Amino acid sequence: MRKYVIEAKNITKKFGNVTALRNVNITVRQGDIYGLIGDNGAGKTTFMKLLTGQAYSTGGELELFGAYLENELEKNRSRTGAIVESPGFYPKLTVEQNLEYYRIQRGIPGRKKVEETLKEIGLWEGRKKKCNALSMGMKQRLGLGIALLGEPELLILDEPINGLDPSGIVEIRNLLLKLNRDKNITIVISSHILSELEQLATVYGFLSRGWLLKEITAEKLHECCTGYLKIAVTEPERYAALLEKEWGDIHYQVMPDNAVHIQNPQLPTEAYSTLAFRNGIGVLELEQRHMTLEEYYMNLKERGRLSC
Repeated sequence: MRKYVIEAKNITKKFGNVTALRNVNITVRQGDIYGLIGDNGAGKTTFMKLLTGQAYSTGGELELFGAYLENELEKNRSRTGAIVESPGFYPKLTVEQNLEYYRIQRGIPGRKKVEETLKEIGLWEGRKKKCNALSMGMKQRLGLGIALLGEPELLILDEPINGLDPSGIVEIRNLLLKLNRDKNITIVISSHILSELEQLATVYGFLSRGWLLKEITAEKLHECCTGYLKIAVTEPERYAALLEKEWGDIHYQVMPDNAVHIQNPQLPTEAYSTLAFRNGIGVLELEQRHMTLEEYYMNLKERGRLSC
């Protein structure tokens, strides 16, 4: 059985009168790519700051690699690399000089490590550029390079593809997948580009206003999103009651636009429209659809915990 790298138990974090995290329980196993999803202000960055020691919880317990006492936590944080908010650089130093500075500061042996890292993140050709002349995308790459310097077992990445062009996003995605596959590096990553997270994450955590709405594996999420029948009707609430009466174990959602989403329909489409017609309910729209990660998140935020 894979070991836990992160265990957050009833974590609460307050900033004065503002509660950023509310009794959050998150578990990340070795080898996971854990996608943190949430709007601005949901608590993603705050949680990452707790992991990296940039902030401390108000309540609850945090374990990293099995350690929870503060002195042990600090020791185990040396096994992590992180980009949280904007990476910090010395603007008048070059890309190469910045990496060399962080290598020396962290006591990482071997100058060759800087060259290896620059090539790995695709910045070898731009190594002589000063950091105040870098694009946002190049800064993100350099931040990732600094995070990778010490060959971490855990990477904590807050919006690492922010500012990258499409080809840059693909390159970073492939690099993260390679690090996870070849070195078994566990990754916690947040991004507003949910379509990109769909291609990376093996587990998801959905945060909203400090609450963890749901934690679900990519495999289970795929099962939930494999397909649904969208049927817009004139009387959605009555139609929902008829669905339950006709098929008691059916999974569905009544949406704000008068549509009913029937998860993984087991019967031909005609069966669901016939139920409406037979009971005098008008059918306005009928469509077989696949739910995206973005749709799943929006439904989850709108309705709270989904049954799936």
